[in-house]
Amino acid sequence: MQCSEMRADAASDAPRERPLASFAGLAAIVAVVYGAQLAWQHHVEATRGRELAALVAPGDLHMIASDTCPYCVVARRRLDAHQVAFGECSIERDPACRAEYERLGSPGTPAFVVKGRHLVLGLDEQRLRQALQQGR
Repeated sequence: MQCSEMRADAASDAPRERPLASFAGLAAIVAVVYGAQLAWQHHVEATRGRELAALVAPGDLHMIASDTCPYCVVARRRLDAHQVAFGECSIERDPACRAEYERLGSPGTPAFVVKGRHLVLGLDEQRLRQALQQGR
């Protein structure tokens, strides 16, 4: 057998690529990376929630909310999930709450009053932590 014949025979014996197997491998890698990203995101959120809860004493955090505000619902759920102590009032049901909301000049809800003096618009956990730490 000549060298050129050996090369042709060797090439025909080489394993062929299987596109479906390559796709399945790629899909498995993507799924693992996505799962790891979700797990990391959950870990970071839980850590931030614990940090915020540790900074808040009863009476430190008050949420001014609206009954029709979907962001208020999300904020309430997140704070409850991390066992953050907070008070809440509704601008539709409580005239004193409405007056406080207007006095503060808040452009929307949820608005958080931190230690009776700092206003934080929205559930901005970083700004809430900063406001809580300033009052120490």
